[in-house]
Amino acid sequence: MERSFPLILFLLAMSMPLSFGIKQNQLHYNYYKFSCPNLESVIKSELLSLFLRDATAPAAFLRLMFHDCQVQGCDASILLDSNDSSEMISSRNFAIRYREIISHIKSILEEECPGQVSCADIIVLAAKEAVSFSGGPLIQIPLGRKDSRTCSFKEADAKLPSPTITVDEFISIFMSKGMSIEESVSILGAHTLGVGHCLNIVGRLYDQRIGDEMDLNFEASLRLACPTEIPLTNLTFVPNDMTPIIFDNHYYRDIIMGRGLFGIDSNISRDPRTAPFVMRFALDQNYFFEAFSSAFLKLSTTNVLTNEQGDVRRQCNQVN
Repeated sequence: MERSFPLILFLLAMSMPLSFGIKQNQLHYNYYKFSCPNLESVIKSELLSLFLRDATAPAAFLRLMFHDCQVQGCDASILLDSNDSSEMISSRNFAIRYREIISHIKSILEEECPGQVSCADIIVLAAKEAVSFSGGPLIQIPLGRKDSRTCSFKEADAKLPSPTITVDEFISIFMSKGMSIEESVSILGAHTLGVGHCLNIVGRLYDQRIGDEMDLNFEASLRLACPTEIPLTNLTFVPNDMTPIIFDNHYYRDIIMGRGLFGIDSNISRDPRTAPFVMRFALDQNYFFEAFSSAFLKLSTTNVLTNEQGDVRRQCNQVN
């Protein structure tokens, strides 16, 4: 039987003001209906040509959104260029790509809808398109975020998860975004796209801890890809799962078999609080898509700036 629950949720959301822990949240599904009606088609068109040229680009836009939303909320603070406080100074933002594409899309929208569309909304819409293009769910998201006037690499250091994050820390971080444990486990399913850099893997390979179980053949392949404890180059990487350009549930199938890149991957497959959801997602891709869509919605709408709390930047990399 097909599940109608997500559809019911969507219809309810369309008929009432959206509020995710923000007083008088002014996010709406039809926010740009009159001010910039072609917004999503412009973004989709610009991204499509890039996605066809670079199969790894969808993963980059999904990661860009997560790293923006995780720090100060989805406010495009990650795009600000500042000599002393740019979030890109943080080592946690290593290998973030395609910020310039968001700025390029913004310049196109400024010609069509001057002063209307925030860079924050463009980032979230780009991530939504990345998921859909890669075979994942089509997620409906409300719009109307404003751009921040500040950025902080110190906040990025503090709030972006490290490769050695524990299950307790992981649950705490995402529950602070209003997510259940099930939704928290689903958001890690974003690892189904893209690659992991040896820089973030070697600690687990060469300083193994008791209980961090890896499939022996998988461990051997990682040691071949990342042969030294200190990587010879920051450019060495391995795929996150068996289908790194397809948004699917292979990530969960892999970590059940001991083939997760990061320690947190291995740990959520064994922790009694999270393991049942890992198994459910591994067995039922549609169920994973539903949970991920819900988690994506919460992440993208929690602690955002609206109305006079922020600006619509004229250029994404600098404040007005």
